[in-house]
Amino acid sequence: MLSAPVRTLRRLLATTATLTLAVGLAGAAPASATGRDPRGGEPLPGYTIENPPLAPLVVGGKPTTVRQGVHRHAGYIIEVPARWNGDLVMWAHGYRGQGTVLSPEQPGFGLRQRVLEQGYAWASSSYDRNGFDIRSGVLGTKDLADHFGRTVRRPQHTYVAGVSMGGYVIGRSLEQYPGFYDGALPMCGVLGDQTLLDFYLDYNLVAQTLAGVPAYPTPADYLTNAVPRIQVALGLAGLTPTGPDTTTERGQQLRAITVNRSGGPRPGADAAFAVWKDFLFSISVPTSSGNSPAQRPGQLSTNLLTRYAPNSPVNVNAAVPRVAPENVVQRLLPTLTEVPRIAGRPTAPVLSLHGLGDLFVPFSMEQAYAADVARNGRGKLVVQRAIRATQHCEFSPAEAGAAWDDLTSWVRTGKRPAGDTVTDPAVVARPDYGCRFSDRDAYAAGVGTRRLYPAC
Repeated sequence: MLSAPVRTLRRLLATTATLTLAVGLAGAAPASATGRDPRGGEPLPGYTIENPPLAPLVVGGKPTTVRQGVHRHAGYIIEVPARWNGDLVMWAHGYRGQGTVLSPEQPGFGLRQRVLEQGYAWASSSYDRNGFDIRSGVLGTKDLADHFGRTVRRPQHTYVAGVSMGGYVIGRSLEQYPGFYDGALPMCGVLGDQTLLDFYLDYNLVAQTLAGVPAYPTPADYLTNAVPRIQVALGLAGLTPTGPDTTTERGQQLRAITVNRSGGPRPGADAAFAVWKDFLFSISVPTSSGNSPAQRPGQLSTNLLTRYAPNSPVNVNAAVPRVAPENVVQRLLPTLTEVPRIAGRPTAPVLSLHGLGDLFVPFSMEQAYAADVARNGRGKLVVQRAIRATQHCEFSPAEAGAAWDDLTSWVRTGKRPAGDTVTDPAVVARPDYGCRFSDRDAYAAGVGTRRLYPAC
């Protein structure tokens, strides 16, 4: 599981981190509680906000009220139904790349319509900057919830839902503001925090080692020079999800290691590898235009203590380069940083959804979170569901809607809904794993990647 080596790494590097932290804090300037201008009616320098008018929906025969604007440097949307039930849903969006245009988004998977029809208001922040900046998402979402309370009315309950990096925002928000949120719906979320970057590092280092093409630190011509040679050596170039297996013996070892590092043997895992094999090379290419973790993943990623399996025909554990994080302090700090830790201490019910074959944010993120939550004795606050799909955040409205309904019922009644076991390898490897909460109508219609899995 991805979180285990990281916990050991934290112990081994504690002395170094303490020394570096002491030096860093000695020179740190004081900051406000949020570290930002409380007025914030304009975007930060270099950014623009794109927030075109959102047409109200008609719910129960009456139009909703839509409010849009800028608050603390972030664009926002607020929508309230005419018959508001007094509860608020905050929507946390995912990664937007490194662009300079900020834009809030409405809840996806049909949830905008669903929550409004049920009487909930919703609000969404663009955050005050793009990039893989969890701190901005955590603060921006909380700022907007507070703004809603001042300008509309303080909600009775506040939920938070979102996707991908938004799931990372959710996981940290529950710990940053204990008791503020009453329920959480992270979907395809980065709940394993910084270990996502380790997974990307693993894939590339192991592929290079197995192909005999050393290319770390990643050179500028990585995708045009090293990667094609790696693909040929491992038989990846012609591999497709539904075609013949073109992998060499070493390519099969890379696939098996990737399956194990992304959640272990499970339905659809081999097809998922074929879908994502090329993308996983591109995700770790640094850029020369910035120094954020998304632009230079080597700041935080590490494989110092990772044990790879299977370890034959090549002894990868002996041959693979071992990489330490460049920024040890940011890796280990418990405070809210750009890419912070999630300790696994939720303070409200959490119901998560995750695709079994997603390798952009792999299923192992759920396993890491489950292990951390169990270690902290909070397992009763978390329910996790596996969906038999392979693209990132590939959920049907039925899957997302059922999860939302079950979450709100849990908050109202205290009755914990059903979920999937994610940490038992034997259970996860069963041929029917993920069938319980996957949309059978989506499978019957051949939606997306559903047919890469056998029928349930």
